[in-house]
Amino acid sequence: MPPTTTMFRAARPIFQQTSRAAFRSQFARTSGRRFQSTTAGSEGPSAQQQKTWFKRMWDSPIGFKTVHFWAPVMKWALVIAGIGDFARPADKLSVTQNAALTATGAIWTRWCFVITPQNYLLAAVNFFLGCVGVAQLTRIAIYNASQKKVAAPAEKEA
Repeated sequence: MPPTTTMFRAARPIFQQTSRAAFRSQFARTSGRRFQSTTAGSEGPSAQQQKTWFKRMWDSPIGFKTVHFWAPVMKWALVIAGIGDFARPADKLSVTQNAALTATGAIWTRWCFVITPQNYLLAAVNFFLGCVGVAQLTRIAIYNASQKKVAAPAEKEA
């Protein structure tokens, strides 16, 4: 082997230690933590603060361009229809339909907190859908109980 190769091979640990020491001294001010400076990229905190609410929602993983936004918006129609059914007489309400709304609301509310990204808008609509279903089922149960009380005295008179 030529003498220059052995000399560089022998000197390699010296160069590695000095370069590592120089690299570590840059981050010694941050108590051992490595953070990207705000001037390193074009997307610093100041750029984030300058974005409008609409732009942040547009670029969000649950923003206006995604199903994560439009599914709950459209599902509010079910909640509004359930609230509209409060005006209907309880004997005209469907037990199976309202049980399905209650189950859907309960199951999907939980699911909204398990998925990534967590979708609070969808969780809210499903929670209220479940609440409307429970309220309607309660109305149906109260109506059925009152009908049994009315039917019982009529049978005793006959």
